[in-house]
Amino acid sequence: MGLKKCSRAAEGDRARGKAVQTKTLLFTHEGGWSGPFPKLDSARTLVLVFGFSGLADEPARLDPLFAAYPAAKFVGCSTAGEIAGSRIHDDSISAAVVRFDATELGTASAIIAGPDDCEPAGRAIGQALAAPDLTSLFLLSDGLNVNGSDLLRGLNAEIDSRVVVTGGLAGDGSRFQRTWVLENRQLRRHRAVAVGLYGTALRVGYGSQGGWDSFGPTQRITRSDGNVLFEVDGQPALRVYKKHMGALAAGLPATALMFPLSMKRGEGADPIVRTILAVDEGTQSMTFAGDVPQGTEVQFMRADFDRLIDGANEAARLTTLRGGERGASLSIAISCVGRRLVLGRKAEREVEAVTKALPKQGALVGFYSYGEISPHRSGRPELHNQTMTLTQMSE
Repeated sequence: MGLKKCSRAAEGDRARGKAVQTKTLLFTHEGGWSGPFPKLDSARTLVLVFGFSGLADEPARLDPLFAAYPAAKFVGCSTAGEIAGSRIHDDSISAAVVRFDATELGTASAIIAGPDDCEPAGRAIGQALAAPDLTSLFLLSDGLNVNGSDLLRGLNAEIDSRVVVTGGLAGDGSRFQRTWVLENRQLRRHRAVAVGLYGTALRVGYGSQGGWDSFGPTQRITRSDGNVLFEVDGQPALRVYKKHMGALAAGLPATALMFPLSMKRGEGADPIVRTILAVDEGTQSMTFAGDVPQGTEVQFMRADFDRLIDGANEAARLTTLRGGERGASLSIAISCVGRRLVLGRKAEREVEAVTKALPKQGALVGFYSYGEISPHRSGRPELHNQTMTLTQMSE
């Protein structure tokens, strides 16, 4: 496992003027980059980049952005759809340039060659970014070779519980073939990357909501290993899943996103939702984005269109309540690819529901993911699936 850390911004690089200055940019193959690049470069400038997975084959598309912000910190990842304002795009790049006035930045990354690397990678990133004045951490990871639960378990062991951790897992549309993260201005596979935000001036709001309904009998996981599920009620897991899916089973693993699992983790605890990353016909097993512990009770879930939209609006409402601001700010929306597949052409309705509840003066970017990261009831970050997750940054 490898680790790379970039230093925090120097004290003398403080920007002047507004506390948070934000500009969103969009690249399309038809029109290139939208508008001129704003002059916001500094050591306290963060550039977020969310792009189509095929960008790995044509990385020069990012060169103008890199050239415009030589002092900035860059993080980003591939997607299952890019969010820019209230619109959803494919085969594009959605970017946000944010210059803070009093918030310092640091980045770190680690290799994730497979699930066994996830907890050590989380620990390494946490060790690299931990500091008494660390306020928030935004984490992006490979979306295919990862156990998000282990990644966060390692991270949580190294950082203060008061640090707000949000982020998500990179996507690849409904193909599930390759993902990348943006590390040190290069597109890398099998990596996790994070940016730490430091100082008392930063205000971070967050919210995460679903909108799915459970159906069918409660069943029990009888054999699993980390994020790999082998048996449910003593039966091969994939066989059980296919029975519930009916004709849609022919489109696995993508169609499984329409039927996530709700895991009941104990009396009084909120359930956690899990979705599939891969299936193995030989072992009749399924690999999920996070842990599926043996002995856990589970139910299948299905979508209700109106409840998904309401969930997105509620996530935005919670974000403004939990430290968000109604003035100038940046909001990052990370929604699960499963929600997009279910909503189809109506997917923009959930993004519109978010924008209506967020500050009018703020900017919104984001992406459709293979998993979302946000604090849970305990305050510690957890991996979620099938949610709309919001992060809002302001000073």
